[in-house]
Amino acid sequence: MFESIEEVRTKLAEQKYICSKEIATVIFLAERLEKPVLVEGPAGVGKTDLGKVTAAALGREFIRLQCYEGLDESKSLYEWEYAKQLLYTQILKDVLAEELAGARDLAEAVERVARQDEVFFSQKFIVPRPLLRAILSEKPALLLIDEVDKSDPEFEAFLLEILSDFQVSIPELSTLKARHIPMVILTSNNSRELSDALKRRCLHLFIDFPPPEQELEIVRLKVPGISESLAEQVVSAVHRLRKLDLKKVPGISETLDWARALVVLNAGKLDPGLVRDTLNIVLKYEKDIRKAEENLHQIAAG
Repeated sequence: MFESIEEVRTKLAEQKYICSKEIATVIFLAERLEKPVLVEGPAGVGKTDLGKVTAAALGREFIRLQCYEGLDESKSLYEWEYAKQLLYTQILKDVLAEELAGARDLAEAVERVARQDEVFFSQKFIVPRPLLRAILSEKPALLLIDEVDKSDPEFEAFLLEILSDFQVSIPELSTLKARHIPMVILTSNNSRELSDALKRRCLHLFIDFPPPEQELEIVRLKVPGISESLAEQVVSAVHRLRKLDLKKVPGISETLDWARALVVLNAGKLDPGLVRDTLNIVLKYEKDIRKAEENLHQIAAG
């Protein structure tokens, strides 16, 4: 458990994650209040990493649910392992035959089989998916529901039930309640508007692109061996790129990839030629690369 906001910053820094006081405050309150956190912001600013490093800092099991269009209950909560049930049925067919021996009619045979439901419908035959794993975890876990905005509104409504009670009803079994309330972090790239109901249940955190001095600190931490001057040039170039009208603005992850690539290339400084040759590392669309090439001298300046 975090004892203070400053301890959050210190422990996340130990995991090589530089965070602002605002981020640390929300994480501290989320743990203490046992409330989910909805983290919004552009892609590549460290939303997913925040979940990973928070789990590591707290010593919690990290469980991730990656959202996508069409995600449903069976893929996120649990599935019955029908093949295993069938295998057990085949293995125990002689035992079942003995159980049914002497049944006077079909109704009595069905009743005898029904009394054995608990044999074939038990947790032994359930494949837990991320949501159920978080609920049944023997120790406090951290559940990351990543890119929730990519899921369908119907799945979002289903999530509301889980986040409200941290329990799930399995008709063939019973209601399974969380042994420990998991810490929950949801991330969104704002590809669609999330419901007010979901937002009300969460603490809200918006992570934007960091200011140059903070991004420079991140580069120093994450890219050992890079020279101070080259790190400054990379960060300055990325911030100039972000001012262009691009389809996909480079995030912190692209900044780090670019810096690592330049270290591998033994680059001493950025120049227009080197920027042009490595733009595909930091930009992901051809139109963006073409636009950047029109501004090479401006991007590589200084």
